[in-house]
Amino acid sequence: MSSLVWAIAEILRGDFKQSEYGKVILPFVVLRRLDCILESTKEDVLNVAKTLHDDMYDDARNQILYAAAGYNVKVYNLSSFTFEKLKGQDPRQLHDNLVDYITRFSGNVRDILLEKFLFTDQLKRLNEGGILWNVFERFCSIDLHPDTVSNIDMGYLFEDLIRRFSEISNETAGEHFTPREVIRLIVDLLIANDDERLTRRGIIRQVYDPACGTGGMLALTEEALKEFNDGIRVELFGQELNAESFGICKSDMLVTGHDPEQIAFGNTLIKDSHSDKKFHYMLSNPPYGVDWKKYQEPIKAEAKTMGFDGRFGAGTPRISDGQLLFLQHMISKMRNDENGSRIGIVMNGSPLFTGGAGSGESEIRRWMLENDYVEAIIALPTDLFYNTGIQTYVWILANRKPEKRTGKVQLIDAGGDRFWKSMRKSLGSKRREIPDAARSEIVRIYAGFMKDTSEEDNVSRIFETADFGYREIRIERPLRLNFRVDSERLDRLAEQRVFAKLEEDKQAEIRSVLEKIGDRLFLNRDEFDEILTGNLRNAQIKVGAPLKKAILSALSEQDDKADICNDKSGMPEPDPDLRDHELVPLSENWQGYMEREVLPFVPDAWVDEKYTDARDKQVGRVGYEINFNRYFYKPVPMRTLQEIQADIMALQGEIDSLLPNFTPGTLKAE
Repeated sequence: MSSLVWAIAEILRGDFKQSEYGKVILPFVVLRRLDCILESTKEDVLNVAKTLHDDMYDDARNQILYAAAGYNVKVYNLSSFTFEKLKGQDPRQLHDNLVDYITRFSGNVRDILLEKFLFTDQLKRLNEGGILWNVFERFCSIDLHPDTVSNIDMGYLFEDLIRRFSEISNETAGEHFTPREVIRLIVDLLIANDDERLTRRGIIRQVYDPACGTGGMLALTEEALKEFNDGIRVELFGQELNAESFGICKSDMLVTGHDPEQIAFGNTLIKDSHSDKKFHYMLSNPPYGVDWKKYQEPIKAEAKTMGFDGRFGAGTPRISDGQLLFLQHMISKMRNDENGSRIGIVMNGSPLFTGGAGSGESEIRRWMLENDYVEAIIALPTDLFYNTGIQTYVWILANRKPEKRTGKVQLIDAGGDRFWKSMRKSLGSKRREIPDAARSEIVRIYAGFMKDTSEEDNVSRIFETADFGYREIRIERPLRLNFRVDSERLDRLAEQRVFAKLEEDKQAEIRSVLEKIGDRLFLNRDEFDEILTGNLRNAQIKVGAPLKKAILSALSEQDDKADICNDKSGMPEPDPDLRDHELVPLSENWQGYMEREVLPFVPDAWVDEKYTDARDKQVGRVGYEINFNRYFYKPVPMRTLQEIQADIMALQGEIDSLLPNFTPGTLKAE
């Protein structure tokens, strides 16, 4: 089916740029789909419309006409035209007739076609180019009725078209949708332990995606839930920033009987269009590494003024990546009833470890782990996505963990070759896919909460939440300086800004005083300072604190053999250049760590006890990171000398065979 639709794009060649093909084809697909659905009930809708009073409330009017349209769709059209009837009209009137047809749709469809797709603009260009009839006629020959093309197949059709249009226009296809096998994995993980709850009678489940794209995640979640219980009622909610993706998603909601108003248009991070809603299941594939600089003011304002009463109370990540903003937003939508909520989100590696102790990213991880939201993180194979080959990770979060998972996090390394297979034909950067059997195995490992069995010992590991935390302590070493008045150090003094601003005669006076000290090495700062101060006083030269500091700095150098420089209270002064930080596991006492790991090597070191955590006020700053490589590292044995030598000899033989006539010591072949 997608090949038939794709072939129509060839008609546009010359009149439209390749990057513009989607602006014509995608709305035409939506229009043809709706036409196929509504054609059989067209007369019923028109007859019912004649009986309605003009002063009837819009909501009541719409509900009556939705019912007349049938097929459990929330859309109707009051034009007398259908595609079939339009085809029988004068081709020269097609543009005007199509515009009439489109503008007589219910308001929800007009919003999609006129406001999001700007479809009338494209119709005008098609008409002016003389190709409108050709494109329209080709679409008339394609049957998109649900009896022919199911809702799921329509999702595949949209996905394939978007991918193709994105590729030919060098756009980022992956911003629009997620590979189906990845979505299925996330959905299976979300509902893996909910079998009993989902099979009850009268169950209602609300599903939400804050970056829903064309709605693929929502559609597949509903499909999976219906497999458990065909009587379950699934309500789908979403929000999308891209106008065309929003139009496709809302169209899908229209033709599948869902409330299209539950799909909102706009930036989720700026305006939560479902602010009064909580959801049972949430899943998303937010954009990777996309900066939120132009949205930062309202986001930071919400974080500052509302704190945990808002969505971003745990903190904000660096401006270059907003993934953790989406995750915090989803956590804020969790239900507080007995069922709670479950979240599945796919992100790159950045949210796992970017940012040190005290950073926005670390504080967000800290908040999630200390509140025991994180249930599992699964590393996926590389080369799964259409626009990037990087490693991605599925996070599973819940606010009602089973007892056995309480206080624990399961890490699953599903990046190995047993969990993927190569595709026969690459699609952009997507060269691999997760087969059904591998997906089932990942879900089984997760659902079984397996650890260190003979089968999964290198795949699944289970940790306490505190295992990912550490306390960053500041290690200080004493400042040791020697002092000398020589030409090199006097030249350094001349470069000091505070000294260079002095008048030349004042500079000369100070240099004269310093030179009288002589080229002598001082290993004690107090001794040198006393001589310097005395000489300046005798010469009746007054220097302020900044100038005095500049003189001492220019004439000093670090020296391990020098005496320790003490501050005014007699305590050792720290050397900023020797300052270091150690990461102490949260489960360990920092004093014991110092005695074991630091003092045996640098006995004069100490911990700066004023360097404390902003939240718990204890020594050291708390940080959290999840480093998959540390937990699943598989060392590769070094090659033997014999193996390396054999490779060298083989290469030498290959070179000799390529240059049979080359004479050593010459620059050209004989």
